Amino acid sequence: MATADLTVIGLGRPDPSAGAYVAAIQRRLAEQDRVRYRMHAMGTSLEGPTEDILAVVGDLHAVPFELGLPRVYTVLKLDERRDRPDQTLDDKVASVEARLAADPGP
Repeated sequence: MATADLTVIGLGRPDPSAGAYVAAIQRRLAEQDRVRYRMHAMGTSLEGPTEDILAVVGDLHAVPFELGLPRVYTVLKLDERRDRPDQTLDDKVASVEARLAADPGP
């Protein structure tokens, strides 16, 4: 399993707000069942097989074009650990939280 962080930015919007485009992308995500996802303030986290993530990203990249925008800029960070194929987004967060709890620092 891989995890990814995705940001799709539609350029050429009539106003500075991207909320309508983000909502359309989230709706498209809700229609698929290939990857799990979680929206956050600056994008969306994805988890699933690498090939499924890449296919879904291609579909999401098209959404702003379908809504009439002339340019789309997509940023994808992809992380795949073959030594831990079942690692999830929650596992990654829990690992850091456990380290913080064990050593609260100064």
